[in-house]
Amino acid sequence: MSKIFALAGVVIRELYRRKDFYVLFVLTALLTLAAGAVNFFHDDKIVRYVKDICLLLIWVSALVIAIVTTARQIPAEREARTIFPLLAKPVSRAQVIAGKFLGCWLASGVALVVFYFFFAVITGSKEHLWPWAVYLEAGWMQWAMLAIVIAMVLLGSIYFAAPSSTSTISLIVVVGILLLGTHLKVIALQQPEPLQSILTAAYFFMPHLEWYDLRDFVVYDMGRVPVRAVALATVYAAVWTWIFLLLAWLGFRRKNLTT
Repeated sequence: MSKIFALAGVVIRELYRRKDFYVLFVLTALLTLAAGAVNFFHDDKIVRYVKDICLLLIWVSALVIAIVTTARQIPAEREARTIFPLLAKPVSRAQVIAGKFLGCWLASGVALVVFYFFFAVITGSKEHLWPWAVYLEAGWMQWAMLAIVIAMVLLGSIYFAAPSSTSTISLIVVVGILLLGTHLKVIALQQPEPLQSILTAAYFFMPHLEWYDLRDFVVYDMGRVPVRAVALATVYAAVWTWIFLLLAWLGFRRKNLTT
């Protein structure tokens, strides 16, 4: 475990030495200014609009940071040829995968904490309400979703040649799941065979990332999600994360690092 945490620490330090760190603070400042603009209006609904926009930007920013950071981990090690002394320490390939995943996931978690803290402070100062339990649930669910995404991107980085292609394909897949995941089964029922069976199978065998989107609960003050539902969603995320990490390890174990 010490080797895994050491690798994770390297990933976290690398992320915040790069421009991603500064982009995070710029986006946070923009969110703060956008929420502060509520002072210029006298309509309670404006607060909801601003909260909705802020949370959307948080989701987009977190996804971009997680995907781009993860996509470059293994290819960067191969390109710099640092993967060879790393594996000679000795560090197993399973530990490399686990360390890269943990580092990217923790770094994404730090980014989420910064985003949600500023979001909670600014919107709370306008509404005079601080539903921290709801914010914690929304942040936790989003972080659990990012675990699935990071593991999936790590798997893709084993097989795709360049980080850019991994990032682009992963982003398209994730956005597609978020937009169509809920409606895919309904769409499938309206299609002729065999397309209906294919879409139905895709609905049941894909990770449902859209289940982790609690923005409406925050924006419309719908209260907390039942703890049992959050626990089940966490287990679901853990299972999919484990599946993707297992596939990534199997692919990395067979990967010829000299090509």
